[in-house]
Amino acid sequence: MSLSIVILAAGKGTRMNSALPKVLQPLGDRPMLQHVIDTASKLNPSRICVVIGHGAESVRERVTSPVEWVMQTEQKGTGHAVQQALPGIPADDDVLVLYGDVPLTRLETLTELMQAGEGLGLLTVDLDDPRGYGRIVRENGKVVAIVEEKDANDDQRKIKETNTGILSGRCSVLSDLLSMTDSNNAQGEFYLTDVFALANSKGIAINTAQAADEWEVSGVNNKDQLTTLERQYQSLQVQALLDAGVTVKDRNRLDIRGNVETGRDVCLDVGVVFEGEVKLGDNVSIGPYCVIKNTTIAAGTVVAAHSVIEDAKVGADCKVGPFARLRPGAELEGKNNVGNFVEIKASTIGLGSKVNHLSYVGDAELGQRVNVGAGTITCNYDGANKSKTVLGDDVFVGSNSSLVAPIDVGAGVTIGAGSTLSKNVSDGALAFTRAKQKTIENWPRPTKNKG
Repeated sequence: MSLSIVILAAGKGTRMNSALPKVLQPLGDRPMLQHVIDTASKLNPSRICVVIGHGAESVRERVTSPVEWVMQTEQKGTGHAVQQALPGIPADDDVLVLYGDVPLTRLETLTELMQAGEGLGLLTVDLDDPRGYGRIVRENGKVVAIVEEKDANDDQRKIKETNTGILSGRCSVLSDLLSMTDSNNAQGEFYLTDVFALANSKGIAINTAQAADEWEVSGVNNKDQLTTLERQYQSLQVQALLDAGVTVKDRNRLDIRGNVETGRDVCLDVGVVFEGEVKLGDNVSIGPYCVIKNTTIAAGTVVAAHSVIEDAKVGADCKVGPFARLRPGAELEGKNNVGNFVEIKASTIGLGSKVNHLSYVGDAELGQRVNVGAGTITCNYDGANKSKTVLGDDVFVGSNSSLVAPIDVGAGVTIGAGSTLSKNVSDGALAFTRAKQKTIENWPRPTKNKG
């Protein structure tokens, strides 16, 4: 028997006050809908059907996972939305209904629901304050109905067990039950929850599973709720790092907007932001307020405060920062020093080489043990084309030098401070350009007119 998953993602999300469809609002820098799809995929379904409506084209463009799109042209309620998807699902498939704005449901919770037994499965949660939620009505412990807040009487409003909206059942059974629903309610919509009262009247078993935590089944309707869930998501990410042995200086000041893989004895200071795919080797230390995106950092490297590293590779035992920037294509081979206010782009820095401060290295290839003095720049762009700078092993570049690409500087070359070089230099040479110094004695410095 196959599993088909239906994800409801057609709502506009008016309370978001955003041009972006609600299910595309970011959580951990990924659309909420993508979180739901990723979790659903781990259940190994035969298909995932996403019901879309408002902002359908934007949703299709932003979600790259292989799903089947189902259009709900009129938003007539959750029951109506599910009805749009069921005709494309085999009658004997099990169906799991999820929501594109409920992004943090645990895989284990969904697995428990799918194992609840024959008939309909219903995921519930106990809330201290159940206002606004549909109540689970039981008789002798048996679920007989779900009553929405606006349709509930005073006794029903006192019930703490509430509906999450997440349910499961055989496709043929859900189709039959939904065909019997109507919109005779306070909202004038077709409620998916009405199938439970109908199932009870027909003797169909209703089995429940319960979410362990409220945040698992919390939906997002406005930016305030989105922010609350973002902090919960980040807390879960940090807990996973702590469980893996990572030292986190402040669990409330670390943001993970992607995936982080860590070795042993990694230390993360406050204010660090990870984006995309990040890998940190053993004994890596990241200083405060660094941003690291799509980067691999090998063992023993220390990244000092306020550094930004993107689409780069950092070898073992490097020292980066503070206030360093490694742009896409930067590769440090190991034992490198990249100091404060240094920018490196699309360049390879050989083993043991140093670019200590106030320098720009772009489209360059540095050999081993190269020393780049303060204020040095590679002039790699002529306004139309980018050219390469090559420095051989053991090159020493004096401070405030400009290397005009394309240029090839041989091994062991010394470049005098303040030089502008535009021609290749052979191995072992001294290269410099220096204007003759002039001194004018007793120079009358200009002064401001006090009148």
